Amino acid sequence: MFSDVEIKLKKKSKILFSRDSQCLKELRILIQLQNHRTLVMWALDCAKLPLEQFETKYSDERRPRTCLELCEEWARGKIKMPIAKRAILDSHAVAKEIKDSEYGALCHAIGHAGATVHVETHALGLPFYELTALVLKYGKDDFSKPISEKINFYYSRLLYWQEHTDNLGLDWADFLLDDNVPNKEKLLSEKQN
Repeated sequence: MFSDVEIKLKKKSKILFSRDSQCLKELRILIQLQNHRTLVMWALDCAKLPLEQFETKYSDERRPRTCLELCEEWARGKIKMPIAKRAILDSHAVAKEIKDSEYGALCHAIGHAGATVHVETHALGLPFYELTALVLKYGKDDFSKPISEKINFYYSRLLYWQEHTDNLGLDWADFLLDDNVPNKEKLLSEKQN
């Protein structure tokens, strides 16, 4: 189930998971079935844990938090894309500046969670990077159980948001209200097959 991760570890790849990762197949299929709002809620919700972990070690670094806060405002129609885009890029910039692979991966996960507001294909960036951080944390011999647990968490949270997103009476930016726009992750999958 994790053979691709083990190969990427041996190659010292920076990102250990991808759309082809067998362990993410069911999650990817479920992501393809969601509307954009649901994926936004899921990504912003799931990014709270990597943010909490990051801030435990880097408490003075506010850019990842700002990224999530501004992307939430963008999703609600309170700000425009350029402001949120800058915050997303700033979260990614932190990863390079801190020179800490595990915590840098968390910054990338947070940036991708925020970028899910822009397009659904960023949603998988959250698990790609957060799971990479977990492998770096637990090591090549002990990552299997925490990775499996985290994937189950993603899946259950996505089922939760699938059921509850549109029942909360939240304000949404106009571009997130159009359910006739096809899911870009689904289109990407169809194009690859």
